[in-house]
Amino acid sequence: MIPITKPIIGNDEIQAVTAVLKSGMLAQGKVVEEFETAFADYVDVQNAIAVSNGTISLDIALKAIGIKPGDEVIVPSFTFISTANAVLFQGAKPVFADVDERTFNINPKEILEKISERTKAIIGVHLFGHPFDVKEIQEICEDCNLYLIEDCAQAHGAEYKGKKVGKFGIAGCFSFYATKNMTTGEGGMITTNSDEIANLCRLLRSHGESQKYLHSRLGYNYRMTNIQAAIGVAQLKKLDDFNEKRVNHAEYFNEHLKVAGLTVPYKKKEVRHVYHQYAVTIEEEEGFPMSRDAFMEYLKNNGIGCAIHYPLPIHKQPLYQYQRMGYTDENVQCPIATALSKKILSLPVHPALTKENLLYISETIKNLSLKRKL
Repeated sequence: MIPITKPIIGNDEIQAVTAVLKSGMLAQGKVVEEFETAFADYVDVQNAIAVSNGTISLDIALKAIGIKPGDEVIVPSFTFISTANAVLFQGAKPVFADVDERTFNINPKEILEKISERTKAIIGVHLFGHPFDVKEIQEICEDCNLYLIEDCAQAHGAEYKGKKVGKFGIAGCFSFYATKNMTTGEGGMITTNSDEIANLCRLLRSHGESQKYLHSRLGYNYRMTNIQAAIGVAQLKKLDDFNEKRVNHAEYFNEHLKVAGLTVPYKKKEVRHVYHQYAVTIEEEEGFPMSRDAFMEYLKNNGIGCAIHYPLPIHKQPLYQYQRMGYTDENVQCPIATALSKKILSLPVHPALTKENLLYISETIKNLSLKRKL
C-alpha cells in the first residue's frame, strides 16, 4: 500500500533524541530554546514560542490577544475542527465564513459579511499549504480594527509574495503533528513580531510563571519537551527539501492527471504552495466515471492510500449542532464548503514517494478513466 502520508525520521533525529536522553534534561530547556530560535529565524519573525501541540498554539494566541466570552472570531467552515474549537475554549463564538472554491481558503468577501460589533479577530487558515489572500484580509483587519491570526498548521515554509507565512498576523500558529510537512511527533509553535504577545504566550504555556515559583497570572502546562524539540531542530533543517519534493510530486500529478471530472489543486501566482495535502475534486457531472466514494475504494483496492479532508464542514459537525449558538442550515450559509466536503479527495504527495509510485498512481487513475470509456 502506498500510504497517504509518511513521516520521515532519519538518523539525525534519532541521534538528537538520544543525546537528549543521555543528558537527562528531558523537559523544556535549552534544546527547546534552540528550536525556537531556529524557527523564528526561518519564518523571519522576532519571537517563536514552542508549545505542546498545534491546537494549544491557537488557544494560547487567542488568550494572549484577550479573546473572552461574548466576543466573536471569524473562521473558515472548511478546515480542521481545532481552528474553531480554539475559539470555543475562550467562551467566545466562532462565526463561520465560506471559502473560495478554487483555493479552499477563507473568502475575504465572506468575511466582510460576517463582521459585527462583537468581532475581535479573524483566523485565516493556509489550508493544505496554500496561503490565503493575505493582503485582502490584512486590509480588512486594519480597516475594522481586528486581530489577524494565521493558522499555519499545514503550511510550514509556504510563502505569500516571497515571505513565509506566520509573520503576517499578530500571531502565526503551527502544528508539528506526525503527518505535517515537518514533525516533532506532537508539538506546536507560535510566531509573532510582538514582544508583548510573545511574553504573554510564554507566561500562559507555563503556569503563568514569570520566574521560578512566582506566578503572575493563571497559566497552563502547555510546554514542549527537549525530546520533541530535538526532533524539530533536525526536521527544520530538512523542511525545504521535504517541501521541494512535495512540490515536484504535485507538479507531476498536475501534468499527468488530466482526467475529465477530476480537478487538480489550484495555485495562485503570488504564493508558494507546499502541498501538505494534494486535494483533488471529483465530479461525476463533469465526466468522472464513478462517485468519489467508489473511487476511494478503487484506489485502496489498488494499493493507493487516500483520504477525505474534510467530510463535513465544521458548522455541520455534531458538536456545533449541540452548541445551540445558531449553527443551523438557515443561519450558517456556507454552500461552497458544504459542496467541497462531498467531492474533495486527497492523494499521496509526501516526500517519501518514488518515481515508480508517482507513475503507478497516475496510471492507475488514468486506466480507470480509459476502462470506463470502452
